[in-house]
Amino acid sequence: MSKGNVKELDHAVIKFVGDSGDGMQLIGTLFSDDAAIYGNDLATFPDYPAEIRAPHNTIAGVSGFQVHIGKNKIYTPGDKCDVIVAMNPASLKANLKWAKKGTIIIVDTESFEVEALTKAGYKENPLENGSLNDYHAISMQMATLTKESVKELNLDVKIILRSKNMFALGIVLALFNRNLDNSNHYFEHKFGKNPQVVLCNKSVLKAGYDYLNNIPQIQTFKISPAVLKKGKYRNITGNVATAWGLMAASEKANKPIFLGSYPITPATEIMIELSKHKSLGVKVFQAEDEIAGITSAIGASFAGAMAVTSTSGPGLSLKVEAIGLAVMTELPLVIIDVQRAGPSTGLPTKSEQSDLMQALFGRNGEAPIVVLAASSSANCFDYAYMAAKIALEHMTPVMLLTDGNLGNGSELFRIPKMSDIPAIHPPIAQSNDPDYKPYKRDPETLVRKWAIPGTPGLRHRIGGLEKENITGVVSTDPANHELMVKLRAEKVQKVADSLPAQKVNGSTEGDLLIVSWGGTEGSVYSAFEAMQKEGKKIAHTHFNYIMPLPKNTEAIFCKYKKILVCENNNGQFINYLRMVLPQYAYEPYNKVQCLPFTIDELITKFNQILGGKI
Repeated sequence: MSKGNVKELDHAVIKFVGDSGDGMQLIGTLFSDDAAIYGNDLATFPDYPAEIRAPHNTIAGVSGFQVHIGKNKIYTPGDKCDVIVAMNPASLKANLKWAKKGTIIIVDTESFEVEALTKAGYKENPLENGSLNDYHAISMQMATLTKESVKELNLDVKIILRSKNMFALGIVLALFNRNLDNSNHYFEHKFGKNPQVVLCNKSVLKAGYDYLNNIPQIQTFKISPAVLKKGKYRNITGNVATAWGLMAASEKANKPIFLGSYPITPATEIMIELSKHKSLGVKVFQAEDEIAGITSAIGASFAGAMAVTSTSGPGLSLKVEAIGLAVMTELPLVIIDVQRAGPSTGLPTKSEQSDLMQALFGRNGEAPIVVLAASSSANCFDYAYMAAKIALEHMTPVMLLTDGNLGNGSELFRIPKMSDIPAIHPPIAQSNDPDYKPYKRDPETLVRKWAIPGTPGLRHRIGGLEKENITGVVSTDPANHELMVKLRAEKVQKVADSLPAQKVNGSTEGDLLIVSWGGTEGSVYSAFEAMQKEGKKIAHTHFNYIMPLPKNTEAIFCKYKKILVCENNNGQFINYLRMVLPQYAYEPYNKVQCLPFTIDELITKFNQILGGKI
């Protein structure tokens, strides 16, 4: 470890950026895993190129991985960076805007060739013209140093240069006074069948580590472990957490999972993770298209499985007719939508809160469903579990909205004990029940019973045509249709009776209430918390339950003069609030740049409103 000048930090933001083939996602993941094992709290933000196979050394091809680590609770992947590893000119040019004065910038000088500089849009070499004087640049011939560190292995040059990213990782591990053990264990596990590759990566990693430690009087850093609640932790992505939440619900409900889905960015990892757990009774069907995926799930639900389908915005568009079928049949179905930027194909790797209106209203006829939204990578577990619980107990489709940042990003996750998770009690019809009728409902919840095929005495008719109340006979009676429409809508609204009360942080009444939903929570809460420390009397409430809203929502809103709604779209949640609670003074704050809010821009907006400048 470094024996130089060590500075204690509360937190730090590190970003690894390079060409899409430079392995930035891998070393970012390895660094964040090391931080998790060390005991830091963390949040990550993988930033993939939006263009498929963009030309080498261009801005469009830059891939990044940002990680925010700290000894206290971390809510966001961070705004400005303390360290930027830039593997080529394009990555430096694209990310210098995230540097602050004094940011450590680690660069490979050999990648700053004339052709690469030109492709990146540089007229001069930024390493030579003084444009980095406000930063602390650590530059080296990374490719040459990488080759020298493994010259005795007699490996192909292409294989050696493929491990150049490990030289950069070694530098950053040394910079934060970490050891190499966790990364070395990864190499042994990943490449164990190829000892030379293991040795190559270990050697290059150590070379980068030693390079940093041999710089005279280098300033290094230490971030102590966070004080965490006792338990078992791991670094987890939102998509994996979603899959785990579904599996936990399956176990609690004693119902096997069936996932019927079609691969789509950025939701595919949910399918991949679930497919690893056949031993837990998980069944995964990779369908030929989105329609087949959801309709197979509806069939599985009819047969008595805990049915799930996963997708992103364009795929959700294709599923809407089948969601109407699930509404009509009143079968439990969990729909996971990992939102990305649209419309149409849009930006497949970029995130927005783009699908709320589609989730709420994007079906023909009167077809209300329950809508939830996760707000962090870790609590994707909790809200996937709650989506399944509500679907199974209320016999209704439930849509869970996550997004690309949550799904691909990661956080420190405390693995819960199954005994601490709430029970799930599906309303299963009993065999030979003389009172059973397909659409006979619980008078309190309006939930019909789930009659599993093959259960003696429970034969019934099901399908997409309107049914007669109670009997389930196909009906074209106008009055019955109106009754059934209202019963289905009221059943969804009655879900609010089982939801937790909406919480408020800060002042219980006053001039300004800040509202956020879904994936904006971390940034908005961090900005709110910073202003609270300045003595500003403001409040913040965050929504995870969207349709229906928690029952005390109106009781909260009525206590504030202005309500600022912050969202990463052009105003979908605020328009929904104006529909259901039109009597309040709402103000929008929208960002539609495929980037999360920064804390500074939120604080500026909050101060404008408090000062009467809107």
